[in-house]
Amino acid sequence: MKQTILSGWNLFRVLRLVLGLMVVVQSIILKDVFFGLMGLLLSGLAILNIGCCGVGGCQVNTRGNHEHKTTDISYEEVTDRK
Repeated sequence: MKQTILSGWNLFRVLRLVLGLMVVVQSIILKDVFFGLMGLLLSGLAILNIGCCGVGGCQVNTRGNHEHKTTDISYEEVTDRK
């Protein structure tokens, strides 16, 4: 856990943290609890380096069957003739 928090910092992770802290500060100024919770959520996601997709949820599956057979599809035109 400590390794996750202290390593892997990049520009976008810092940007998410800064934006989350700005939202928290703004919520304190406006005395808005919901806004503060959203700021804490955004800051927490940046600190823990996780996203909304979860662990590896947004990765593309690189293993797969690359030998897909294509078949011709026949279409029938439907017209409205009265």
